[in-house]
Amino acid sequence: MAESTSMREQFWDPIAGFGVTFRTMFKKVVTEQYPFEKLPTAPRFHGRHQLNRWPDGLEKCIGCELCAWACPADAIYVEGASNVDGEGDESGRFSPGERYGRVYQINYLRCILCGLCIEACPTRALTMTNEYELADDNRADLIYEKSDLLAPLLPGMVQPPHAMQLGEDEGAYYRGAYAAPAPVARKEASE
Repeated sequence: MAESTSMREQFWDPIAGFGVTFRTMFKKVVTEQYPFEKLPTAPRFHGRHQLNRWPDGLEKCIGCELCAWACPADAIYVEGASNVDGEGDESGRFSPGERYGRVYQINYLRCILCGLCIEACPTRALTMTNEYELADDNRADLIYEKSDLLAPLLPGMVQPPHAMQLGEDEGAYYRGAYAAPAPVARKEASE
């Protein structure tokens, strides 16, 4: 009896499998046409990282390396450096604080896009965009440098290094008690 039951199962198993195939073969296809029709992502989607700026163009990153410590995949590398105050265009100020992130790298070969680095950032310098097309054919191109991650300069922003324009000290920046950026005189190309 047990032998005849197993023979029936061996006979009906492939037919049952093909039954599933034939039932679904003539249904309408529901796949998305991804490269040609891109659907919008959810508002809180975790995509590519971005290093943000203050309204005058200074970087929000203070080089504290908390994001690198919080990363479970060890995908972030940060080297902090001290800001150097100077006169005029000789100023070495990249952020309003004492320090800035001189080197900032994110290795997208290791990153799992979990967002723990975003939660660890004390100045909200690091956020995540909705950009999700991060594939490449070269491994070296998937290690994003600081220049790749920095937010673009908007109108009214000045490329660092420059002096603080929104307040007397970094406290005004961090409290949000700053005024509109003052116009900055630029050097002429002939000088």
